[in-house]
Amino acid sequence: MTYVVEEREEEQKAYKTLVLEPRNLNVLNTELSLKILKELSKKPSCAMDISRKLKEHEQKIYYHLRRLEKSGIIKVIRTEERVGAIAKIFSVSSPFLSVKLFDGEHLVDVKTKPRELEFLKPFVEKGKLNSTIVVGSPDPHGKYGAQASDGSVAIDLALLLGSFLDHTHPNYRLDTEIRENDLKDNLILIGGPKTNILIDKINDKLPMYFDTKHEFNIVSTFSKSVYADDDIGIIVRMKNPFAKDKEILVLSGKRFKGTRAAILALVKYLKKLEVGNKYDEGIARIVQGIDRDADGRIDDVEFLE
Repeated sequence: MTYVVEEREEEQKAYKTLVLEPRNLNVLNTELSLKILKELSKKPSCAMDISRKLKEHEQKIYYHLRRLEKSGIIKVIRTEERVGAIAKIFSVSSPFLSVKLFDGEHLVDVKTKPRELEFLKPFVEKGKLNSTIVVGSPDPHGKYGAQASDGSVAIDLALLLGSFLDHTHPNYRLDTEIRENDLKDNLILIGGPKTNILIDKINDKLPMYFDTKHEFNIVSTFSKSVYADDDIGIIVRMKNPFAKDKEILVLSGKRFKGTRAAILALVKYLKKLEVGNKYDEGIARIVQGIDRDADGRIDDVEFLE
């Protein structure tokens, strides 16, 4: 994915952009092509609908649609049955277009990290932490009477989040401090179900869940595999079951090592994290922690699912 960064007086804004080959620019050199794009920017449509809106012959509209599709500026998102025929429904690929003429000088001190910002939205928005980070209490608590030690591994996550914030206003809670109304925010949940009661609360809704009857082994609903090792972690991004307009990011493991592996996967391998096991606009991955330098501390991960 390519991004364009817009520098403003007090902020930066990053947008996804479609990179065009210079030779494809000629598809935009007619007024009708631009009118078609304007209509598609309002809502996805087929040639028949656009023809009626612009009062142009349908075959003429379809000619320009084919050219725009071949260049990548628009794409077919679905088909529909219309008056006994199958109609292609087109949509604009990106509201921003860029053209690369040649490899020129690049900036190395760019502040914006568009890929990270896109993934972290809505947890981080407009330089503010728009979520609550929840770690397990270090005191014995919950139905398992467990003590959490995952708070320390959240430091790496905090450093990542802090790099996108204009001011450091902490918004973290212990799981024992969360009240019913707090559940309706965007949430970042850290730890296992034994040590973080919120993860235990949503365990049955996770696509990778913990089998509480069998030593908290991790079970994948995608592959049906069962993971029993302590260094296995899960990263799940999903709709908040307590508030449908909010989201939850779960960084969890059967033990401390697994939670550390999940956080490392987010911090070090975001691009790889975004690929695979997508469902309902969510993400669900399983990773295994690796101690590359054999110092007894997990410093890398391998993606298992």
